[in-house]
Amino acid sequence: PGWGFPLVGQDYLEILSAWYCSFGKCCETGDCRIINNITGLEADLSRQLHGQHLAKEVVVRALQGFLQSPGPQKALVLSFHGWSGTGKNFVARLVASRLYRDGLKSECVRVFVSLLHFPYHNYLDSYKAQLQRQISETLQRCRQALFIFDEAEKLHSSLLDAIRPFMAHHNSKGQADHQRSIFLFLSNIGGNAINEVALDFWRAGRAREEISLELLEQRLRLELQEAAENSYAHSHLLRENLIDFVVPFLPLEYHHVKLCARDAFQARGLPYTEAMLDEVAQMMVFVPKEEKLFSAQGCKSVPQRINYFLP
Repeated sequence: PGWGFPLVGQDYLEILSAWYCSFGKCCETGDCRIINNITGLEADLSRQLHGQHLAKEVVVRALQGFLQSPGPQKALVLSFHGWSGTGKNFVARLVASRLYRDGLKSECVRVFVSLLHFPYHNYLDSYKAQLQRQISETLQRCRQALFIFDEAEKLHSSLLDAIRPFMAHHNSKGQADHQRSIFLFLSNIGGNAINEVALDFWRAGRAREEISLELLEQRLRLELQEAAENSYAHSHLLRENLIDFVVPFLPLEYHHVKLCARDAFQARGLPYTEAMLDEVAQMMVFVPKEEKLFSAQGCKSVPQRINYFLP
C-alpha cells in the first residue's frame, strides 16, 4: 500500500474523459489517458533541461521510435545515469507529463523508490509479489504503462529479476500487454565515469557537446557489468540486453546552475538580476578541487537557495 501516487476521484475522471472524448478526437487511440505528445516533450527538454545534449536526443528518439512502432517485440527500457541533481528525475517527470494526461498522477504511471518502497531485505519475497502484482494490474488497466524506478542502484538483484519477464522479448500475441510498457531506471552509478570523460574533454579544450553517446555508453556498460557491489551486475538486465539505452547525464557547470536559478525565479514569479543568478551559483560547491568545474549537487538545491532572496 502507498507505493503509487494516490488516485483521487478516479470514477469522476473516467466519466469526464468519456464525455470529453465523445466530442473530441482524443480517443482515436482508444485511451483518453494517453496523449504521447513527443513534440511537447522535445520542446520542454530544449527549454528546461540544461547541459544535457545526449539525454535530450536519446530520450526523444527512443520514445518516438518505440511509440511509432506498430508492434514492438519488447518493452522500452531506458537506464538514466549520472550524479545527483543533473536532471534524471526531472526528465522522468517530463516524460510522464507529456505521455499521459495526468502525468505522474496517472493510473498508468507507477513510481518506485528503492529505499522507500523496499527498505528491508527480510521482506524481499513480499516485495517481489507486491511489485509483480502492481505491474500486472497496471498493464491490465492501461494499454501503455510507464514504470519509474528511482535509486535503481539500490534495488536488490532479486527484485530486478522479478520484473525481468515484463521487459523481456515476446513473440506471442498473448504477451501484447507487456509490449507497450516503458521502464525508466534512475541511478547515480556511473556518475564518476561520466564526469571523468567530461573533465578530459574540458582539459583538452574540447566542448562538452562533442562528447558522443557511443563513448559514454560503452564506458557505462562496462562499469555496470564490472561493479561487484552493483545490483545491476547481479541481474540479467545487461547480460540479456534488456536495457535498450543507457542514458548519460553530464555534470553541470557554473553557467548551467545559473540557468537553473533563472528557471527557479521564473517558476515562482520572482524578479531577478544577473547578479542574483551569480550569487545563487556561487553558493554551490564545485569540484574537482583544482578546477572547480562541476557543481557537486548539480541543480538539486537551487530552488531552496532562492528562498535567500525572498523579502
